[in-house]
This record gives sequence, C-alpha cells and structure tokens, in this order.
Amino acid sequence: MTFGLFDLFWIFLLISSLSPVWRQRQLEAHRIRAIRRLEARRHSRVITLIHRQEQVALLGIPLARYIDINDSEQILRAIKLTPPDMPIDLILHTPGGLVLATEQIAHALVNREGKVTVFIPHYAMSGGTLLALAADEVVMDPNAVLGPVDPQIGSFAAADILKVVEMKPPSEIDDQTLILAQTARKALAQVRDLIIRLTTANGMPPDKAERLADALGSGRWTHDYPITYEQAKELGLPVSDDMPPEVYELMDLFPQPAQRRPTVQYIPMPYGDRLPGHRPRDGRPR
Repeated sequence: MTFGLFDLFWIFLLISSLSPVWRQRQLEAHRIRAIRRLEARRHSRVITLIHRQEQVALLGIPLARYIDINDSEQILRAIKLTPPDMPIDLILHTPGGLVLATEQIAHALVNREGKVTVFIPHYAMSGGTLLALAADEVVMDPNAVLGPVDPQIGSFAAADILKVVEMKPPSEIDDQTLILAQTARKALAQVRDLIIRLTTANGMPPDKAERLADALGSGRWTHDYPITYEQAKELGLPVSDDMPPEVYELMDLFPQPAQRRPTVQYIPMPYGDRLPGHRPRDGRPR
C-alpha cells in the first residue's frame, strides 16, 4: 500500500485532531486517581470546584469558568450520592460566580450531618468565600486568600450605589439610579442574612456572625480585596493551614493552557536542606 502526499496530509490532520482528546482523557484519568488517593487518606467524599482556563474540545479554546447552575447541579448530585454521615472535602479554586448557584451549594453543605471541610490551596473569592462559610473547617494554604462577598449590581458595588443616594438629594438623582439603590439595599440585606444563617448553623455565636457579616458583606473593601489567612483567623473563621500534599498534586492536574513561552518554571521536586551545594546559615556545607 502506498500513500501519496495528500493521504499523509489527511492522516496528519486526523492525528492532530484526536491528540487533544486523548490527552484530555489521560488527564481525567490522572485526576480520578488523585481524588481516590485523597479519599483513601481522609475517608471522605472529595469534590473539586476548580475554575481555570483549560484547553477544551478539539480546537483547544480557553474558556473562563465561574460558579454556575451546572456546577450546583453536579455538586448537589455528588452530595446526594454521599451517605449523610460521611465527611465531604470540597477543593475550591474559583473567582466566584452566580449567586443562585452558590447559595444552593452553600445550603446543601451547611445542612449536612457529616463534617464538611473546604480546602483552598490558592484562592476562593466572592461566591467561593460563601461556600467556605458553609464549611465546618476551612483549610487554607498560608498564602491563599478569600474575598469579600458584598453584592454587585451590574458593574458597581451595591454599597457604592447606596452611598451616591445618600450624598445627593433625590431631586438630583435619576430614576434608574434610584431603582438600582432599591435593588442594592435588598441585595445587601439578603447577603448579610445569608452569612449569619450559614455561620450560626455551624456554631458561630450570633454576635460574631453579625460582625463577620459586616466585614464581608457591607462593602467595607473592594470586591477583589484579598483576605489573607491571618485576617480570616482574626475574623473568626475556623481556618487551619494543615493542607494535605494530595491537594497540591490535584491542582497540578488542572493546568492553564500552554503559552508560547513559559511564564513560570522550576524543578518540580521538594528540596531539603541536604541539596548538593546548599549552605546552611552557619556557612558550612553539608
């Protein structure tokens, strides 16, 4: 059998088209094995909610992800398939997302009989922070961050819209801004109530829950303000930094799409103090 140049071109095109699908299947298999290892170690159901830009489908188009209804449907189904007394470990890496989907997940988590632990290796902002509030324990990397959960009306913070109404007389404010202010007032009250309900359901005293709601949901900070591990502890959140290494290994299996040049590069292995050439603080080689 002989192949012409045209035949070789179509064979190359077919292999190039199927190669991303094969790589994605391999990646999914690695993820399943990593989840199994973490579940075996902690005797829990592990659920991941990781929003990265990944190469998907045949064309490898990067798609930005946020918490949406599809996420809530999948997580609620996973919770339903878990025995009531079995612990759930939720790995979060998200910029936030749809309020309705976030609230559905949060209520399902806080109503569970078994322990719920949220792991945040890097960041969980906005709706991700709300999910952390529904957990019995929050495990953060010492350099990970949470974020405020104050509502946003369009492209503006609800608290800022209300501030404009307070600063101007009604005669100088257009009808649309007044309507937005009414919506903003309702949204702020709803978020405050949600924070208090989630945290008190997990045993936080009401007075501390109200202070937490004021800090996170009142618009005190900008919506992308990073709340560090230390600040989270000061706010009264049940946080620890006992992050299992399997969580970091799992995050490595959710890569960003390949760039034309590497932006971060290092030798992917842990270094001890006996690395060749390493000199301790006393200056003597080991």
